[in-house]
Amino acid sequence: MAAAHGRVRPNILITGTPGTGKTILGMELSKRTGMNFVNIGDMAKENNYYEGWDDERQCHVLNEDGVIDELEDAMSDGWNILDYHGCDFFPERWFDIVIVLRTDITILYSRLEKRDYSEKKIKENVECEIFQTILEEARDSYSTDIVHECQSNYPEDMENNLENIILWLQQWHL
Repeated sequence: MAAAHGRVRPNILITGTPGTGKTILGMELSKRTGMNFVNIGDMAKENNYYEGWDDERQCHVLNEDGVIDELEDAMSDGWNILDYHGCDFFPERWFDIVIVLRTDITILYSRLEKRDYSEKKIKENVECEIFQTILEEARDSYSTDIVHECQSNYPEDMENNLENIILWLQQWHL
């Protein structure tokens, strides 16, 4: 099955609120399939793709155009997994499936505490999860038939998600 844009190898976006398990899922999927894994946060840090600093949120402001330019050729070839907590700036043509990880807020709170997030940052991210901000962003940015909401609370959830994504990949006759 080839995508409408003619690419014969799919691209996957894994998105969700910070702390939902995007990086762990993406890295394990890459390990099992041989797909290229790109953590956008790490790529931005390595290449200084920042436009500045957000004092209120205590984080860098991503240079989205720099990220898009850096990835354009690789995404055209396919066989990539991208991991990022936002998704509305990526071109729709890049992805064949969008996985939105969701986590119970009590579990999410605990995960973010372990990362030493400030109370304000934890509250902001928990509210993001409560209001389904990332899920809605994905549904607004991509065809709803490629957006899949997946639970990510326990190790068995990750294993189930991996199995389902790999089954989906097999439909591409790779």
